[in-house]
Amino acid sequence: MYGGGYIHDDQKKKPEMQAEDPVLLAEFEARIARGEKIEPRDWMPADYRRQLIRMIEQHAHSEIIGALPEGTWITRAPGFRRKLALMAKVQDEVGHAQLLYSAAETLGKSREDMINDLINGKSKYSNVFNYPAKTWADVAVIGFLIDAAAIVNQVANSKGSYGPYCRALERICYEESFHLKQGHSVFVYLATGTPTQRAMVQDALNRWWQPIMHFFGPSDKMSQHTETLMRWKVKMASNDDMRQQFLSMYVPKIWEIGLTLPDPNLKKNPETNQWEFTEPDWNEFYEVIKGNGPCNAERLAVRRASEERGAWVRAALKRADQHYVTPLA
Repeated sequence: MYGGGYIHDDQKKKPEMQAEDPVLLAEFEARIARGEKIEPRDWMPADYRRQLIRMIEQHAHSEIIGALPEGTWITRAPGFRRKLALMAKVQDEVGHAQLLYSAAETLGKSREDMINDLINGKSKYSNVFNYPAKTWADVAVIGFLIDAAAIVNQVANSKGSYGPYCRALERICYEESFHLKQGHSVFVYLATGTPTQRAMVQDALNRWWQPIMHFFGPSDKMSQHTETLMRWKVKMASNDDMRQQFLSMYVPKIWEIGLTLPDPNLKKNPETNQWEFTEPDWNEFYEVIKGNGPCNAERLAVRRASEERGAWVRAALKRADQHYVTPLA
């Protein structure tokens, strides 16, 4: 089960009020070194809990916000089969968010607080979902390359140390693999189609390439937490390593079908076996994360409206739960 939200009594305090016991900390780190999973009832350092909440919550927000740009194309997708596949994918993404919110709740933060923090702009989500999906080719790029980047990240973190998150990711990764196939199918269909279709997918690729390069986050040299998070297996691969893995897996596939990428410096160094590329504009990345991207306001407005429209349902369910009486045997 992914839910439960059980919090040990001595962990209900705010993280900043807790003093770490060196003996408990040593035992905790020894368990992680042995490859054991940490469960909600187990003692854990306050920073471990805090970083997990941040990571899982942001992942959940990204799944539910990420369904929005593709969701707008369900009625416009070309043909019934494409509509059906896209509808199923969007439904999966919302389901992934629910799994992840449940996993985060086991760490002590309520779903209501998470949703409120999203709507109020306090909690973040992936940068890539703040850009518009202008054409059907954008859906292809999202389904193929952004889902591919997400799988690189999720497969790595599914081997992490926190049990509820790992179990959620295992299921999510299975479903994301089908999403990737759907995106790849549309991508290749357009790239090998008419000159107009090929130009459309090339244009989408050009527009999305920098946000995709931003997806894994800034270089590890710019992160203050990477070393600790990797030691505790909250994060299983560095930003740079995941970006290199993604480039190795997907740049050749793009080039193989004759499309280009908008970076003249992109190449694999045969001596280092590392991809070299033009450093993306990190100022744009930080502006998007701060809420100043092309679609930040639009995406949050949709979520806010959805939350407001569903308030009566939640209230009715709460009242029904309060008045429910177990029938006599």
